This record gives sequence, structure tokens and C-alpha cells, in this order.
Amino acid sequence: MTPERLGLLWGVTVFAGALAQALAWLSGLPGVVLLLSAGLVIGRSGFGLVEPLDLGAGLGTVVGLLVSLVLFDGGINLRLPGDATKQAVLRIVVVRLVVALGAGLLAAHGLAGLNWPLAAVFSAIVLATGPTVVNPLVRQIRLSPPLGEVLEGEGLILEPIGAVLALLLLELVLGDRHGWRDVALGLLQRLGGGVAIGATCGWLLAEALRRIPAQPAGALRLQLTLGSLFLMFSGCELLLPESGLPAAVAAGVVVGRLPDTDAAELDELIRQLAQLAITMLFPLLAADVSWAELSPLGWGGVSCVLVLMLLARPVAIGLATWGLEFTMPQRALMSWLAPRGIVTAAVASLFAIRLEQAGVVGAGRLQGLVFLTILLTVGLQGLSAGPLARWLGLVEPPAPGSEAAGDAGAVVAAAVEQQPGGQ
Repeated sequence: MTPERLGLLWGVTVFAGALAQALAWLSGLPGVVLLLSAGLVIGRSGFGLVEPLDLGAGLGTVVGLLVSLVLFDGGINLRLPGDATKQAVLRIVVVRLVVALGAGLLAAHGLAGLNWPLAAVFSAIVLATGPTVVNPLVRQIRLSPPLGEVLEGEGLILEPIGAVLALLLLELVLGDRHGWRDVALGLLQRLGGGVAIGATCGWLLAEALRRIPAQPAGALRLQLTLGSLFLMFSGCELLLPESGLPAAVAAGVVVGRLPDTDAAELDELIRQLAQLAITMLFPLLAADVSWAELSPLGWGGVSCVLVLMLLARPVAIGLATWGLEFTMPQRALMSWLAPRGIVTAAVASLFAIRLEQAGVVGAGRLQGLVFLTILLTVGLQGLSAGPLARWLGLVEPPAPGSEAAGDAGAVVAAAVEQQPGGQ
């Protein structure tokens, strides 16, 4: 690929993402839906201006680094006040690991027509809700506590678990692992190793940040944070593939919770970069999807996604919150709001490449079903979350003097409101 073509790829991708975010801000439509639509327009399904595979091995590297930035930002913001909230998040994570994996496996095989191995990979990929979608929605809708904290915590914890589990199942399909015991051991290794490395690097970074004042050295703090994060992620991926995602979350949590790090000031800068990463990644990954991969799924693919949305999710939330102090309206909203995000899209794209290279039949169908899941969950739930929350009486009143936009699902509006002067 020539340097000129490479420059055009990034130029078209970033411009399309920025245009989609601007339209979301002006119209109040969900930003992620428009970002995915922009990717379809500029990619294989549209004008063919962007071909992600032209990046070669660099595609995985770029996606991994930007995703680690998004998850690190989520870790900094993770707050689980009170034992009841922590218990709710833990129970939802455990129950959904069982219910969602089983339901996804059966639905993908029985309804969408994937073979059993690929159906298992699919169920792991779409296991987690996306913090890149959920967190902005929660902020924009202004959900009353503890709903926002529970939904954000669930997505942030399950996201790396799903990605690691999907990789191990992929290795099982490709013959690199032997049996479920090997998969379970690999899961513990990668999650445990990633969290340990991330917590250690996060503590070292926090100690360094304590010694650098926020003013006037804000730019230096940001550069040090990004350098440390990307070095940590790359090192984790070298030692234990896919352990970089849990490491990024753990590092963010440590930096965000240790005192005297001025995490709030740093978070404002990190959040803007994370938003830029989302603006670049969604169109780039969606450009890799073609209608030829979506259309053969037909109503079977749609039915598979609807089963996950309307059956598996409510059952899991009902079981997980049984006996906890959640009202029926709160349970209803948690049962409905579960959009998939950027990590799901990234994992699907990278895994499809590996499966195609290995000659596994059905790789394109797997990728198409994952993106169909993203499109339907983000579109339907993103548009309806705000009106549903208001109808159920689960929205906090706007702060005096704020511009609290009431449009449902305007993802980019949440980021705008968080910036200085956005109130």
C-alpha cells in the first residue's frame, strides 16, 4: 500500500467519523449509530474508499492501542459506591457469564446457522455491553443512582473477560488449545496476569503523577500517562495475548482511586482522546463489513439478536438482582439497556481475519452476525433509552443552569457536556 493511499484511508476515516459526530450533535441521534453508518458508507458496503485490511498487521496494533485508551478512561471513571452496588455488579457479571454464553451459543447455532465452534466464539465476543456506548448514554440521560454505576461497572468488567474468553475459544477452534481445562487455565492466566501488571503499572504511574503538578504541567502528565499506558499494553500483549485489556482497566482504576493524583483533571484530557479514538475506530471497523456478510443471515440473524436482547438479558438481570433492593422500573431499564461497543467490533474484525487466513468456513458470517448485533442493539436501545428512562421516572433533574440536552441517545452530547464551558 502506497503512503498516499494510506494517508487517504486515515483522512477519509477521520473525516467521516467527525462528520457523523457533528450530525449526532445537531440531530440528537445516537452518535455510535451514525459512526457505524459512516463506516458502511465509506467501506465495502458503500463507496469502497476505505479498506481496513490494507493496514495489514498494523490494523491489530492500532485497534489494540486505541481500545486500551478507551478502557483506561473507563477505569479512571469507575465508581461503585456502597456494598449493595458492588454486590449487584458482581452478581450481574457472574450470572451473565453463564446465561449470556449459553443463550448466545444456542441462538447463534440454532437461529443464525453458525457451527458450534463459531457459535461459541460469537457468544463470547458479544458477552459484554460496551462501555464506549453505555457510559456516554448514562451521562447524557442522567440516570438516577445506582443505575449508572451498575451499568458502567458491568460493561467495564465484562468487556475484557469476553475478549479474553473469545480469544481462547478461537485458539480452541484453530487447534492451538486442547480441551476446556486448557481454556479455563488460559482465562485465569490472562485475566490474573493482566490485572496484576495493570495494577502495578497504575500504582507506579500514580506515584509519578503525584510529583508532577497539574498546573502548568498538564501536557506532560498526559504524555507520561499515554506513554506508560501504551508501553504497558504492548508489553502485556507480548507476554500474554489479550491480557492488555484487563491491564488497561486495572491501571485506570488504580490511577483514578489513589489520592493526590489529580485524576479528575487528567480524566478530562483522557476522555477527549478516548472520544477521538471512538470516532476513528467505529468507521474503520465498520468499513470492513459488506452486505454480502449481512444479507445471508436474514431473519435468522435478526432472531438471534432479538433472543439475546429480549430473552437472555432480562432473564440474567432478573436472576442477578433477585433479593436486591431494585425496583421493577430499575430492573426493566437494566434488562433493556445493553448495547455492544467498540471492543466487540474490534475483536470480531481481528478474529475474522485470523479465521479467514486459517481457511475456516464461516468467518465472514461470524463477523456479519457480530456487527448485526452491534447495529441492532445500539440502534434500538440507543434511541429508546432516554424516553424509556424518563417514562419510568429514572432520570435525575438537570443541574441548575445546565443545558441538559433531552434528546435520546446523543452519545457525543455527553462528551460535550463534560468539557469546561459545556454547562
